[in-house]
Amino acid sequence: MAIRHFLTLADLTPTELRQVIGRAIELKRMQRRGFAHQPMIGKVLGMIFEKSSTRTRVSFEAGMAQMGGHAIFLSPRDSQLGRGEPVEDSARVISRMVDLVMIRTFGHDIIERFAAHSSVPVINGLTDDHHPCQLLADLQTYVELRGDIRGQQVAWIGDGNNMCNSYIEAARLFDFELRIACPAGFEPRAELLASGSSHVTLLRDPITATTGANLVVTDVWASMGQESQGEQRRRAFDGYQVSPALMDHAASDALFMHCLPAHRGEEVSETMLDDPRSVVWDEAENRLHAQKALMEWLLQPH
Repeated sequence: MAIRHFLTLADLTPTELRQVIGRAIELKRMQRRGFAHQPMIGKVLGMIFEKSSTRTRVSFEAGMAQMGGHAIFLSPRDSQLGRGEPVEDSARVISRMVDLVMIRTFGHDIIERFAAHSSVPVINGLTDDHHPCQLLADLQTYVELRGDIRGQQVAWIGDGNNMCNSYIEAARLFDFELRIACPAGFEPRAELLASGSSHVTLLRDPITATTGANLVVTDVWASMGQESQGEQRRRAFDGYQVSPALMDHAASDALFMHCLPAHRGEEVSETMLDDPRSVVWDEAENRLHAQKALMEWLLQPH
């Protein structure tokens, strides 16, 4: 049986990604009806956190519990990735003891090296370059509320960070138009932009990017590990705040998403998260359902 990993969205085909999202919607309905679905009895998820996260830990841990399995949490104090032990050796050992591994870390090369030596599926809970689990949740939310995202217009406002990188991949895989508005010097990596050139447009003006958009997305201006650049980034991103006034340029039925946590008064206005066009709470909940569907899919024979 071939081991499948989920390090970026592109590790699954467009058809497979749509299957996972469809299954996530189905699992959510089953949970709402009180139906116990426990395919993970006897299964263990190892969760390695080099970067902390409330949503990632709770969603994976709760997801495994709901499906009858168990999750082991390893904090930076508990793991030795690349420090006391080579990443490759950690992968060989840990994967002999668990059925799945989720890693949330800094360099994307760390998770690639781990996966290359793991005997079980590895899931990217976030790296500096990609955040594919969040994209599954975002796309599930859009499909639930608006239907197929194919052919729609999505506006990314702000930093060309890991979330933006995953949206570039999603635009190609799900066939939608992505318009990125960011200040000079904060663009996504050139090779990623080139890979998505048929679906991605790079702009400077947030209003131009937002005009007519069906979905508007943003993220914090300073990601974890960039706290020392906070003031410099606040100056650079002045004018890139998503607010109800900016959303008024989008399509009449546009949705707003943010992966959270949000900094009210910075990348979002004080009232944006509570605007009727904001679906951030549905989006956050869907991390649970999307990841349950993903874990179930990864453990199936391929």
